[in-house]
Amino acid sequence: MVKSKVWTPKRKFDGKVQTSDFHLVEEEVSDDLKDGEYLIEALHWTVDPYMRTREVGNVERNQCMPGEQIANMTAYFGFLELCQPKEGDTVLVNGAAGAVGSLVGQIAKIKGCKVVGCAGTEDKCKWLKELGFDEVFNYKKVDLSEALKTAAPDGYDCFFDNIGADFTSTALKHMKLFGRVSICGQISMYNDKEPPRGVYPFMDILAKQLKVEGFIVLRWYPRWAEGEKDMAQWIREGKIKYKETIYKGFENMPTAFVGLFDGANTGKAIISS
Repeated sequence: MVKSKVWTPKRKFDGKVQTSDFHLVEEEVSDDLKDGEYLIEALHWTVDPYMRTREVGNVERNQCMPGEQIANMTAYFGFLELCQPKEGDTVLVNGAAGAVGSLVGQIAKIKGCKVVGCAGTEDKCKWLKELGFDEVFNYKKVDLSEALKTAAPDGYDCFFDNIGADFTSTALKHMKLFGRVSICGQISMYNDKEPPRGVYPFMDILAKQLKVEGFIVLRWYPRWAEGEKDMAQWIREGKIKYKETIYKGFENMPTAFVGLFDGANTGKAIISS
């Protein structure tokens, strides 16, 4: 038998997730393998905001919280399949310095689009400019509607949404006729105890005849190899760049997870052994 370390929730999350909501336990894993079985040692792990929503209603106390080891096709399929970008389109990406948003912006540039991105710190905004984003702003320091108008006076053809709530309601007012919106994440609401109350954007969707669609990336799982091939080629060609925020030690996984909701990461948050 070998020992395996497991992080489990102590309780159902109540509002903003805290590191104290988890505890570390050890489990015994059999190394008496039968034909066709194998035992893997994990060296790297990833945490993502969606894991906060999976826990609600699905994970009981002391159960392992679902997650994955490292892989990311969300930007590729979620943007290309739903937004259907065309050369010359203007694309808006919020949460643009995150693991998904930073890739969406770069893919949009590969497709010949003008790209507007926003992030929550000056360092993150500087990095977005280095990635080739055409217009960048710190959403914490501006009037959002004015900033969106200044960055793209004629409006947006595509909007890749990672934040949700008030940001989404405001952004939809700046979409062009027949714009396309891909709803990827709603990180601004994951820790909320109650559904948000605000201005609902349904009249904007109707009047501008927008296509708005949410997605879970596993719908394209049968096409995974296609996305991996294109992304790997773009990385080799230098068209896609990335950053990783690396936490050393499995014991720091809750810190990495909580940090997602405080904007502590630039790019993908990774835990390494």
